[in-house]
Amino acid sequence: MPKERLYIFDTTLRDGAQTAGIEFSLEDKISIAGLLEQLGVDYIEGGYPGANPVDTEFFEQKRTKRAKFTAFGMTKRAGRSAANDPGIQALLNSRADATCFVAKTRDHRVKTALEISLEDNLENLR
Repeated sequence: MPKERLYIFDTTLRDGAQTAGIEFSLEDKISIAGLLEQLGVDYIEGGYPGANPVDTEFFEQKRTKRAKFTAFGMTKRAGRSAANDPGIQALLNSRADATCFVAKTRDHRVKTALEISLEDNLENLR
């Protein structure tokens, strides 16, 4: 039986930064990305371009050599076009090789977290 390739996707630079008392500087993020790449991580998610000044600056340059430099983002905001959504534009303007694009799909989460209709959410996904 042939072995299948396992790809490693690391979210330390986003999820880890959400830990109480943790605040990565630009230098921290560059250093951590380098260490993750040395470990052989395939995808290094660096955060959300445009979310804060450090993440914005982090995505102004490609920060990996072998690993896929990955940005995190989400669907456009209701009532805006993708061309007029700062979050989408920050993703498009980043130096990321890939984007981890997330969306709410469960009706309860759409209504309570996004506070929009299911139809508006489907439009945001499109």
